[in-house]
Amino acid sequence: MGDFPIESLGGKTPLERAKTVNLDRLAREGLLGRCQTVPEGMPPGSDVAIMSLMSYCAKGVLTGRGPLEAAALNVPLGEGDLAFRLNLVTLDLSNPDDPVMLNHASGDISNKEAGELVKALSERLPLPGNMSVRQGVSYRNILVWPGAPEGLASVPPHDWLDKSVKHILDDPAYKPLADLVRASWPVLGDHPVNLKRKVNKQPLANSIWLWGQGKTPLVPKYRERWGLTGATVSAVDIIRGLAIVTGLKPLTVPGATGTLDTNYKGKVDAALEALEENDLVIVHLEAPDECSHQGDLTAKLKAIENFDELIAGPMLEALPRFGDFRVLCACDHYTPVSLKTHVANPVPFAFYDSANPARSGAAGYGETEAEKSPVLIPDGPSLGELLFGKKPAA
Repeated sequence: MGDFPIESLGGKTPLERAKTVNLDRLAREGLLGRCQTVPEGMPPGSDVAIMSLMSYCAKGVLTGRGPLEAAALNVPLGEGDLAFRLNLVTLDLSNPDDPVMLNHASGDISNKEAGELVKALSERLPLPGNMSVRQGVSYRNILVWPGAPEGLASVPPHDWLDKSVKHILDDPAYKPLADLVRASWPVLGDHPVNLKRKVNKQPLANSIWLWGQGKTPLVPKYRERWGLTGATVSAVDIIRGLAIVTGLKPLTVPGATGTLDTNYKGKVDAALEALEENDLVIVHLEAPDECSHQGDLTAKLKAIENFDELIAGPMLEALPRFGDFRVLCACDHYTPVSLKTHVANPVPFAFYDSANPARSGAAGYGETEAEKSPVLIPDGPSLGELLFGKKPAA
């Protein structure tokens, strides 16, 4: 949700312009501040930043989001295996020698369509050794490369929207991956799924893009670290993977899509049900990030308002039935619509403890108000100490 001031919004950010009565209430009645979710020297990816929101520090532990998504798909990784995120992307291939990244998500292609394309890749892509492709959710899939060479370069596709990626594909350090990317063009370009999408004027899933590689991170579980049980509610594999490696239960909600049309009520119901038998639940909404990557300001405003009305509101109304409770609300990183990619700015957070309201008196939940606050949490573990009211055991 985090963003920069936008002239067309009167110098406000989307979060400040959107109608967010529930988040504003949290900010007023609780503690408003900022947290540095991206450690110095690390890329501002969701995997890194969400680990911070989950009270962990990714530095020295996390090497990429690929292994998290492999864990979510129950794909075991051997000691020498690397798991890559495999995006189905839209490239402008009118000049194949100078391709341009048009869409990092192939227009949020459906699971059914993506499944057909992943099947074709598994059958027709020249995969060396025991390399394999596995279907995930929508455009988000994985490639497992046993015994992959060290030092492979990779670049997130959302960092290069509307830009040439020729220099990446021509980089010798990227060559083994570039060979697979180029080999995917004839496999995907004339596939019936793309022929139909072309007729319907939808973005084509005409290329793969490999990035985010790594090995399974080893971290202490929540029960060991905080003495807590918990669950996660999310549409995307990266959160389910983080749940598995941290000992939380990943819940699957029918109709949860990661986009504006997600099943909001289903997410709330699943979260509240999980709290009947767990100490903690993490509810994640992907839509604001996806709208930002598309540079769609109108959709981003809608995504923020949907979160406030359909997630935050019902959760805050229901939580008192459990007795005393604590709520932390934050974005993982900024994704400015003007940039269409992530930046590492400290993010605004609102923390509310029903037994001890801080009553900051802030005007609302937003970047400018958070910057006025003297509270700046330096890292994920410190944020966990605030939320759980104690230091971690491990």
